[in-house]
Amino acid sequence: MNVNVKFLGGSGAVTGSKYLIDLGNFEFLVDCGLFQGPRELRARNWDKFPMPVDEMEAIVLTHGHLDHIGYLPKIVKQGFRGPIYCTEATAELAKILLLDSGKLQEEEAEYARKKGYSKHEDPQPLYTMEDAEAVFPLLVPQPFETPFSISDRVKVTYYYAGHILGAAIVKIVIQGDQQTKKLVFSGDLGRYHDPIMYPPTRIPKADILWIESTYGDRKAPTNKPEDELARAILDVFDRNGLAIIPAFAVGRTQLIMYHLYQLMEKGKIPKAPIFVDSPMAIDATKLYLDFHKDHRLSAMLEDDDQHAFKHPNLHYFQKQEQSMSLNEYRGKAIIISASGMATGGRVLHHLFHHLPEEKNGIIVVGYQAEGTRGRRLLDGEESVRIYGIEVSVKAKIYQIEGLSAHADQDELMDWAEGFCDKPKMTFVIHGEKESSEALAFKLKSEMGWNVTIPQYLESFVLFEGI
Repeated sequence: MNVNVKFLGGSGAVTGSKYLIDLGNFEFLVDCGLFQGPRELRARNWDKFPMPVDEMEAIVLTHGHLDHIGYLPKIVKQGFRGPIYCTEATAELAKILLLDSGKLQEEEAEYARKKGYSKHEDPQPLYTMEDAEAVFPLLVPQPFETPFSISDRVKVTYYYAGHILGAAIVKIVIQGDQQTKKLVFSGDLGRYHDPIMYPPTRIPKADILWIESTYGDRKAPTNKPEDELARAILDVFDRNGLAIIPAFAVGRTQLIMYHLYQLMEKGKIPKAPIFVDSPMAIDATKLYLDFHKDHRLSAMLEDDDQHAFKHPNLHYFQKQEQSMSLNEYRGKAIIISASGMATGGRVLHHLFHHLPEEKNGIIVVGYQAEGTRGRRLLDGEESVRIYGIEVSVKAKIYQIEGLSAHADQDELMDWAEGFCDKPKMTFVIHGEKESSEALAFKLKSEMGWNVTIPQYLESFVLFEGI
């Protein structure tokens, strides 16, 4: 039996992860991500899939971010009907994120139609909310650390990867005619000292390894981000101002909620109202309660009435009217709202109403891509355009670093050192060119590994005659 791989995404870029494993009579996909970012990458979402989707037997997911699951509605729309395996938390997270993605696709198509900027006369969404819902019956949730079969020759096991709730390292054991081989996909690895997520599990052996390289060329700041967060909030509160925190709904919002709770309980910041104004973040936070064994806060959550996700100062705002009521709020309070880069979502009307006041503060807690409102705020622009109006930036802008959910270079190398034997081949994936090359160099020079940086649509023979 021969085993091949084709890189349909997640190679040469930090997006669109898709890896097609071909055993001859059984083909399956590891991850099924949406291309995001620059237009030339997003255009790939519209390309014809490079094989008949009904010939694929299964899909195995690492975790629930859209760059790993966001193409699922499209592939199901094209006719895929096989099982989609994932961890239990990822199954629930996928439902939230895919529905939201379908809604955004519909809204973007409608906006393009209305404004007439599309090259198509009648622009269509990549997929709809209805297409997203068609994915749900195909999801097959699996527990961590429990092998399961996806064919008579292939067994899969999920291990904790950290990163976000439900994120997994995937070990795939292939039973050949002569030999058994192990494939290991790192997925996206988290930080070793993340206060919420478990550290990535060390895997002792792999014949072929796929390792992510998002931060393969850099080291995380050694600061204590919670202390910087406290200083920023104290500064805002000294002016009797309102602190607005744009934060991604999954992972970053829950981390900020944890730090704020700890800071208030330890008396490092005053106890003040915290408004979580993001329906998706609220739904995601419920999953942290449902899947409390999948993270490190289970002991904290045993106290039903007082913990990071439920305490007297915390207020969840699901309804639009509740959100709008904060427009006129004055005084010491904290608003956490999506989106994390201020590209859309409810955070926009908070910025619209509160940016022009000097006493307020905008606390940036995540990466801000070039061209986003969040980046323009960090760059010190005097005004930003919101709802078609130039809004004066008088509020003070703060940046808190060190909150990333991705392992840095040292942590990636630490995880790699957990292997007892050198993999026959290691693919460095899911990174920009500089990041992948930096990690590949270290793996080669310090560990003597056989390392390859694959390119988009490139194929490799993994094993022959096993």
